[in-house]
Amino acid sequence: MTIKSNEPTQNVTRASLDPELQRIIEARHHDPFHYLGRHTQNGEDIVRVYRPQCESITLKENGAALERVSGTDMFQWRGPSGQLPMHYRLECHLKDGNVVTHADPYTFAPTISDFDLHLFGEGRHLHVYTVLGAQVMTIDGVHGVRFATWAPNAERVSVIGDFNRWDGRSHPMRSSGGSGVWELFIPELAVDTIYKFEIRNRETGQVIQKADPYAQGSEMRPRTASVVTTSTYQWQDTHWIAQREERHWLHHPMSIYEVHLGSWQRDENGKFLNYRELGKQLVEYVTRLGFTHIELLPVTEHPLDDSWGYQTTGYFAPTRRYGTPDDFRWFVDHCHQHGIGVLLDWVPAHFPRDAHGLAYFDGSALYEHADPRRGEHPDWGTLIYNYGRNEVRNFLISSAIYWLKEFHIDGLRVDAVASMLYLDYSRQANDWLPNIHGGNENLEAIDFFRELNTVTHREHPGTVVMAEESTAWPAVTRPTSMGGLGFSMKWNMGWMHDTLVYFTKEPVHRVYHHDQLTFGMLYAFTENFILPFSHDEVVHGKASMLYKMPGDDWQRFANLRLLYTYMFTYPGKKLLFMGCEFGQGSEWNFRAALDWYVLDYPGHQGVQKLVGDLNQLYRTRPELYTHDFEPNGFDWIDCHDATQSVISYLRKDGDRFLVVILNFTPVPRHAYRIGVPRAGVYREILNSDSEYYHGSNLGNSGAATEAVPWMNHAQSLSLTLPPLAGIVLEYVS
Repeated sequence: MTIKSNEPTQNVTRASLDPELQRIIEARHHDPFHYLGRHTQNGEDIVRVYRPQCESITLKENGAALERVSGTDMFQWRGPSGQLPMHYRLECHLKDGNVVTHADPYTFAPTISDFDLHLFGEGRHLHVYTVLGAQVMTIDGVHGVRFATWAPNAERVSVIGDFNRWDGRSHPMRSSGGSGVWELFIPELAVDTIYKFEIRNRETGQVIQKADPYAQGSEMRPRTASVVTTSTYQWQDTHWIAQREERHWLHHPMSIYEVHLGSWQRDENGKFLNYRELGKQLVEYVTRLGFTHIELLPVTEHPLDDSWGYQTTGYFAPTRRYGTPDDFRWFVDHCHQHGIGVLLDWVPAHFPRDAHGLAYFDGSALYEHADPRRGEHPDWGTLIYNYGRNEVRNFLISSAIYWLKEFHIDGLRVDAVASMLYLDYSRQANDWLPNIHGGNENLEAIDFFRELNTVTHREHPGTVVMAEESTAWPAVTRPTSMGGLGFSMKWNMGWMHDTLVYFTKEPVHRVYHHDQLTFGMLYAFTENFILPFSHDEVVHGKASMLYKMPGDDWQRFANLRLLYTYMFTYPGKKLLFMGCEFGQGSEWNFRAALDWYVLDYPGHQGVQKLVGDLNQLYRTRPELYTHDFEPNGFDWIDCHDATQSVISYLRKDGDRFLVVILNFTPVPRHAYRIGVPRAGVYREILNSDSEYYHGSNLGNSGAATEAVPWMNHAQSLSLTLPPLAGIVLEYVS
């Protein structure tokens, strides 16, 4: 917010004042420590205190009153040197009649080391969140809060809050020189103090109030101030963390339940549940359904509910909507103690223009590019980070480290990666600037990704970083040493799109779209893929997963069960958005809880039961997860039967294998023959048409091979394929 500089309450002739005092009064002094506090001259101590809120001020140690200077709000005391302790105390009689006593902030030496500033300037301070922001600490036996922020284009920066009536003249900060960092230790401030920074731009004189970019707590929206925060939480997930470091996640099952905390469940009055209530209910639910991980839509602080968290202002603060930071720590810990991983959506692609946020933070384009062709996102009306600036890159990477270290998050899903990789992303031909080589690749963003992934994997082994990347950019999940971006996994947007396009077709027309089912296998192992049916697929008129399906209600439910059977038996880790697991009929509405009432109906119950059984099958059969990212875990049996809209394949782990056959029409296929690699008896271990899932209960109790060569195999099975259904067979003997 742009405001006018606070005017002094006193009526004095400006020309008669000491120029330094005048700059203090006008809140434009670049080095307030040079004038305020205690200074020794000719064997005499001079104490200067500027407090517009005070009627009078007394030195607590000797009872001496400070004199008001020239009718201003500057108070001064002179006395023999050595009478006062290092950090003398001031008794301030406020104009409202209250009295406050505290040490003088302007007696404390700088507390941020040159080494910290050097690392930050190079963009290599991984834990800079312990330096910048509001740090509760004790200095020389005095308890208080050290505030620090980066504002290189400021003439003056102050800390403001209720404690000084939001008056930027009261607590101007010390400049740390060329680093652009400002700091101030304010004694005896408490945890939960609310504050902002008031910044005066040195070029324009513009005065603005900003929330702390490194704040670890924020007020409840619509209020926008930062909150002094510290943690007393005692973690109980030591075993989980140790196990996570040792686990080779590439070869373990990962089935992710994507959740928006504000609309998964609410109380009887439609109000948000808190982190602890959500943790208890979510853990019970996802455990029962067999998911391995919860992925949270952004819980980083954000001003607008409608953004779902994707327009972040607080990169170090869990949103206050659901409780305190320690409540969120409890949420993660509770998940870990019950064997559930927690992933977090994280948004380094853009940030909103809200006046209290990062936009033009010190009155200049600081975190963003100044040129809108680089610094503004045309689709979302947001600003784009300047990834080439060391301090900006450091801000983002330390945010990633913060969530992994301080909240024990198991992985980050990086939103909108494609928008970061391409300088011309969603832009007209003349609305973007090429890189130094004339191309459209954002070289600074590429370097940022490589650094992000290298650092997080090194510092927190076992954690994952996943890319939402929707283009054919090569080697997104390949090591940086091989020229890749270094992500752990990538959302398979191509598979998702082709699959949903196919399933929206009436079965009679699917014969003409068969390649949309089979094409994905040509690139399935070029990256480490997650198969996502995410929140983006059930909003903005796209319809729910259930109502994407054609046909009557029976066919819709059958199609949806078939879709999930296909997903859970196809190579790749799995992700399903909340509500999709029971076939919610309406699109996702972030303003209300899911339509849990539909579980009173057998069709929805059947979908939910199937998802639970698919998770159980996926987690317990190594054939379905060990080689999710490797071609030796998959073989086509037949991918060419477009006429009958049937595909069949093997999922393998060494000598073990499962047979998967999927019928994408409502026509039962009797005596359907498929080749299999081994003679003997096969048993049906999952059938999405089972009556248990509210299907028609057509299937196979068991089948023995015949010595009939088929589909490049010496042995084959004659099977009944249920309509709009998938079956999974295991070899028995």
